[in-house]
Amino acid sequence: MRYMLDTNICIYLIQRHPPQVLARLQTLKQGDAIMSVVTYAELRAGLEIQNTHRAQDEKVLTRLIQRIPVLPFTAADAERFGLMRAAVRERRRDAMDRLIAAHAASVGVTLVTNNEADFKDYPGLNVENWALAA
Repeated sequence: MRYMLDTNICIYLIQRHPPQVLARLQTLKQGDAIMSVVTYAELRAGLEIQNTHRAQDEKVLTRLIQRIPVLPFTAADAERFGLMRAAVRERRRDAMDRLIAAHAASVGVTLVTNNEADFKDYPGLNVENWALAA
C-alpha cells in the first residue's frame, strides 16, 4: 500500500468525477490504495442518511471497498492521533480528519485528498491531491 484515500476522493471515485481521480487510481496495482475505517464510517453515514438510490449506492460502495480495502484503526494509530492532536492545537479541525491524518501517518502512506488545507501542518503526514487537473 502506498496511498490512503480521504473521504472526498472516495466520493469522487463513486461519482466518477473528476475523471483524473479515477484515471490515477487505475494506474495503481491492487492494494496500493486503501481507505481508513474512519473514511468507511463517513461513507456509511452518508449512505444511511439518504433515501434515494439507496440499493444502488450500497452496491457501488461494496464494489469500492473490494477495490480499495478498508484498513482497521489500531492502538498505534491512536497513539499517532494523540501526538498529532497535541502538535496542532491552535487550529480547530474536524475530528474525523484528524483521525484519518493520524491513520495515514501511522502506517506510512500518502494521504490523497482534495482538502489539503484540512491536513496542513500535521507532522509526518504526506499529502497529494489527485483532483487537480494535470
